Amino acid sequence: MPLTLASLVHHSALKLTVRAGEDHLDVPVRWAHVSELADPVPYMEGGELLLITALKLDAEDPEAMRRYVKRLVGAGVVGLGFAVGVNYDEVPKALVDAAREEGLPLLEVPRRTPFLAISKAVSAALAADQYRAVTAGFAAQRELTRQALSDGPEGLLAALAAQVDGWAALYDASGAVVAAAPEWAGRRAARLTPDVERLRERPAPASSVVGGPNGEDRIELHSLGTGRRPRAALAVGTAAPLGTAERYAVHSAIALLTLTTERSRSLHAAEQRIGAAVLRMLLAGQPDHARAVAGDLYGDLLDAPFRVIVAESASASAARAHADGHARVATAPQTAAALAAADTDGDPLEGLAETVESAAARSGEAVLVVPEGQARLVILAVDGGAAVAACQEYAPAVQAARAAAREQSAADEDELVVGMSAPAGPIAAAAAYKQAEQALSVARRRGRALVEHEELATGSVLPLLQDDAVRAFADGLLRALREHDATGRGDLVASLRAWLSRHGQWDAAAADLGVHRHTLRYRMRRVEEILGRSLDDPDVRMELWLALKATAPAGE
Repeated sequence: MPLTLASLVHHSALKLTVRAGEDHLDVPVRWAHVSELADPVPYMEGGELLLITALKLDAEDPEAMRRYVKRLVGAGVVGLGFAVGVNYDEVPKALVDAAREEGLPLLEVPRRTPFLAISKAVSAALAADQYRAVTAGFAAQRELTRQALSDGPEGLLAALAAQVDGWAALYDASGAVVAAAPEWAGRRAARLTPDVERLRERPAPASSVVGGPNGEDRIELHSLGTGRRPRAALAVGTAAPLGTAERYAVHSAIALLTLTTERSRSLHAAEQRIGAAVLRMLLAGQPDHARAVAGDLYGDLLDAPFRVIVAESASASAARAHADGHARVATAPQTAAALAAADTDGDPLEGLAETVESAAARSGEAVLVVPEGQARLVILAVDGGAAVAACQEYAPAVQAARAAAREQSAADEDELVVGMSAPAGPIAAAAAYKQAEQALSVARRRGRALVEHEELATGSVLPLLQDDAVRAFADGLLRALREHDATGRGDLVASLRAWLSRHGQWDAAAADLGVHRHTLRYRMRRVEEILGRSLDDPDVRMELWLALKATAPAGE
């Protein structure tokens, strides 16, 4: 326990006598300091036992002593030691009264006790207390290590909570509580998720101190991880600030949890290479080989119905769209350079990977996450599982947040575009991957964060006609008819639209146009002559109808 004035009073060799402040002897002493200055306050840090002989003080002046003692108390001095038999034979009454008035402990130091003896006693006691704290810290470290090895993070948190006489909680990369000890602390820890999310925005290592949700306790938050973005966080709640031994325990827990939660770069790279190989085998129609390579790494993911998810950042989408529009003139190195220039601190793909992996870990699911370059991600996740749900929530949320950020600043915000396949099995993995890419393409064209392949089958094909390439084809197909109409020699485009909409029924189409059916027949012959194509061909009719739809004004 820390050194106090009571400990010094009970020290048999010092022979100190209490003259005032008997009720405040349990205050810890940080140091013993000798000063004969009339005003030593500028040189005090707080927590000192000040030793004086009143060489430069008028210790018998009540007003001077009141001012002197008040200044000492204001500076945080915890006690005053007065040596008798040097300048005064006994402690002056004015000083005793002033100390009693301010509640400052006043200790009489006999002549045979030098100030050096008091300083040595204080120093020895502080050293012993520090030694006990260090010893206790090492003992705590051994216990925490034993628990971490035997029971994992849960056992470590339980040991840490006991060491600090409080509670502890571990958070994953998304800010969700992974484990807490004691068990009742889980609900309290969950209310700190916003604080954990703010902590994750700072480079690791980072820490912060917050009050309890209802003023219940003092909570320290520490990030865990060695990279620029923390992968986890630790919360420690106590009723009072941590002491030296408790601080050792917390630091040991941080180191052990970092080792537990932070995979080495080489291991992570190896797992990614295995995942990439498994994905390639699945897409090549070799599910048995994929299972053999994966082993138990992905559980039963390769046997259960899964979804294939393909995600890209906006930079990759822009590069791909540019390539599509120019017959893929851009080379791979140029694209890679463009993607490498993106800042990864706010990488939405990294955030998606962390979110999906955290959701899968919390629900006990297996998930396969394979980066393709720096701005593309392929995910295999259990159909209907937590990872798929997390992706469906994350992508729109990121799009909304990035849009808000763009409104507040002129800086470009890298967006996220996601395509998701229909449920599939290992044999149909290649088809599912194609579905995800198709959904991704539609999401990119429609400006949406996420599109599922089922939407394409149940929706309308008309929104797909808004693509620039389709519009260009439609304009080219109808250009000759529009040029003819521009001369005022007839309305061939409107006539064609009416005839096609009535499935070639002459009377009904003519009635819609307000013309005789012979006039309509003449116009359709002119359409065939100008286009050089027969309207009896169903493919020609289909292309013309889609061209009319693609070039129609909004709302038609």
